[in-house]
Amino acid sequence: MQKLLLLADEAIALGAIDGGLSGVYAYPGTPSTEITEFIQLNSDAKARGIHSRWSANEKTAMEAAVGMSFAGKRAMVCMKHVGLNVAADPFMNSAITGVNGGVLVLSADDPSMHSSQNEQDSRYYAKFALIPALEPSNQQEAYDMAYYGFELSEKLGRPILLRITTRLAHSRSGVVRKEMKPQNKTSFPSNPKQYILLPAIAKKNYADLLSSQARYVENSENSPFNVYYNGDNKKRGIIACGVTYNYLMENKELINGSPILKIGQYPLPRKQVEKIMNECESILVIEEGYPLVEEMLKGFLGKALKINGKLDGTLPRQGELTPDSVAVALSGKKAEPVVIPEVVRMRPPALCQGCGHRDMYEALNAVVKQYPDAKVFGDIGCYTLGALPPYGAINSCLDMGASITMAKGAADAGVFPAVAVIGDSTFTHSGITGLLDAVNENTNITVVISDNLTTAMTGGQDSAGTGKLEDICAGIGVKKEHIRVLVPLKKNFEEMTSIIKEEIEYKGVSVIIPRRECLQTLKRKKK
Repeated sequence: MQKLLLLADEAIALGAIDGGLSGVYAYPGTPSTEITEFIQLNSDAKARGIHSRWSANEKTAMEAAVGMSFAGKRAMVCMKHVGLNVAADPFMNSAITGVNGGVLVLSADDPSMHSSQNEQDSRYYAKFALIPALEPSNQQEAYDMAYYGFELSEKLGRPILLRITTRLAHSRSGVVRKEMKPQNKTSFPSNPKQYILLPAIAKKNYADLLSSQARYVENSENSPFNVYYNGDNKKRGIIACGVTYNYLMENKELINGSPILKIGQYPLPRKQVEKIMNECESILVIEEGYPLVEEMLKGFLGKALKINGKLDGTLPRQGELTPDSVAVALSGKKAEPVVIPEVVRMRPPALCQGCGHRDMYEALNAVVKQYPDAKVFGDIGCYTLGALPPYGAINSCLDMGASITMAKGAADAGVFPAVAVIGDSTFTHSGITGLLDAVNENTNITVVISDNLTTAMTGGQDSAGTGKLEDICAGIGVKKEHIRVLVPLKKNFEEMTSIIKEEIEYKGVSVIIPRRECLQTLKRKKK
């Protein structure tokens, strides 16, 4: 069949479509966003009626995917690594309920924090939930794992975690498609109590999950994604996980005949791991993210064996691995420092010229400088760039929705004024409940919902709150006279500063909504 040149994100999307997908549920988050976007635009997905609307957040996405599985259909839920934190409650419990239709949980990790507030390894979530995980090394495997993952999920009766990283998600390679499978017909669990996690039922389900662990290991041992390559030089064995196998292959001249165990499916295949550990005098573990496999090996056989990796400094603990860092680990020689020419050095990100957030921050800064103890709590979105020059406008950026709740906590501690800045999409993602807490106590905070009518930071996806923000705030209990809408333009500077000043002086919860469409989505509409 014809090879297609695809991002790994696109390969996963296509593999899911061809594998019998009925619905994808997601909240946009780099580097996972392109998966859902590909399905939204794909002609086969449209012809098959595959659900592909964005969810309000990752938790609602996970729960909706479990609901589709309940009805016997195959569902995929996509998010970045920090999004899995948001979805953790239903994710962990779906391991206890099990599945009816196959469920793939795609988590895209971001080592080196290219567009994230932390580094995190989603493989630990699979280990935590006691479910199998898949980790592709290239775009073809990304397609194959999505295609095969639904079948594996239904065979083992559990959701399957599919973990990728930024470097793989956003690089391209040739992918060969397989035959398109039909979608599952509607069917319901044979056990009508399977999804009812009352303690008595949950205990039985959990016992079944525990008793299934040996079967999951056996499945990994027979998986086509776990491959043992024999070698004559037994001084050192190499275990390479996921995308790091590519980095190893780019240093073939340094492998020097070592046996290699390529890992693409978890839990670890015990027989292959025992084989390489029994044959070799030492083991080098190459894995992206945390030293999960390395830590497991240290207690795997209960024998003394030299294990090198991230824990002993053979490979860097922080940031992405690269072919160069793997070369250093293989050779033991320090890499020559790389001098990056000034012309290609990374520039700090900045708000677009003419962006409404700029005018909002200029007005906000003009007002808060009148209050020596003022604190402005920021959130996740384009407007987080307000922390940088020339604005220096925010004092925090913790996680999605935290601006409102941090402002509330600071106000509870006596801080005045306590101002929260949050975007429209982030507000409906996880800011609503924080605002409800503030309303319930009439906390003295001012909330600025900077509304650009889209989810701008990830490329302009639909925002769940568009056209509804005033009604949502009023429905929660914010007094209508203290829900103020304004247009962030330089010509409105005096009006904006006047409104911000008034609402800061109001002793209670107030919401200011500066509203102007994102310039980038506006440009695309005009095109």
